[in-house]
Amino acid sequence: MVALGFGTFARADRIFALERITGEERGDGRRTRVWIDGVADPLVASRTEATILRDMGQEAAIAGPELEEALDLARRLAAAADAGRVDLGDLGRRARRLLASTTPSA
Repeated sequence: MVALGFGTFARADRIFALERITGEERGDGRRTRVWIDGVADPLVASRTEATILRDMGQEAAIAGPELEEALDLARRLAAAADAGRVDLGDLGRRARRLLASTTPSA
């Protein structure tokens, strides 16, 4: 059994999809949509998808710090491009560091 929050539980072997709730819909105990086999509509969980995945024993499916750093790099690049001020030196350094952290050493 996996706790979804507010006294709601689901069998881990019956959960087949998790979706992060974003934007205006998120908040007040609304973090994740959980699709459960045999239930037509998704349940709304007050716990994050990462927490639910951990409870299901799926730690490997959780995004690591490299993904978070790559997403941050992409956000910064998009914002800088929109503002017309892309620092290619900084972008190159950060990209090389990120690639080095994800590439096995020879």
